Amino acid sequence: MVQALPKPVTFDEFCEWYPDTGVRYELHDGVIVEMNQPLGKHELIIFTLCRSLMSVVFQLDLPYGIVKNAFVKPQQSNSAYCPDVLLLNPSNLGNESLWETKSTLTQAASVPLVIEVVSSNWGIDYGSKAIAYESIGIPEYWIIDYLGLGSRRFIGNPKSPTLSIYSFVDDEYDVNQFRGNELILSPTFPELHLTAKEVLMIDE
Repeated sequence: MVQALPKPVTFDEFCEWYPDTGVRYELHDGVIVEMNQPLGKHELIIFTLCRSLMSVVFQLDLPYGIVKNAFVKPQQSNSAYCPDVLLLNPSNLGNESLWETKSTLTQAASVPLVIEVVSSNWGIDYGSKAIAYESIGIPEYWIIDYLGLGSRRFIGNPKSPTLSIYSFVDDEYDVNQFRGNELILSPTFPELHLTAKEVLMIDE
């Protein structure tokens, strides 16, 4: 990732600065960061997941949808993250003061699930983003490490492609990990019948 500006900025300054160029940025503790151009497989994983999730949403007639460019911001912070997949509960948007003007969510009731697909910035996905999403109380957070890039303390030894599902229980995240042909267990979507291999798109 490339730092876009040399000085710390506030969230409001970040929103005023944000250019309409198609390049994605996030705010990390007051530092504007340009996001890496994703690889094809990274995008295919997102596409496949969105289809699977929305299939269950339609099947169960749930009030959820997926948005691409919304920010998730912990309150009282100068960070704002744009997840690879953000499941939105629109029924709570009336309580989100930053939604209409800044497309920004701060409450767990608005965000049942976020997903990050790991690239070279894996430390942020396992570190500051996990801490931020936990502080908000987002019920479920997936880290899809399809290349096995995370350090051994996050995905074990030997390192291998891993799907980590963080579930918010008793004010903190519990983590369950899935690999290979293991059937994933999603608290938000128990109806999903996917193996880790299918989500991670591991080639034979």
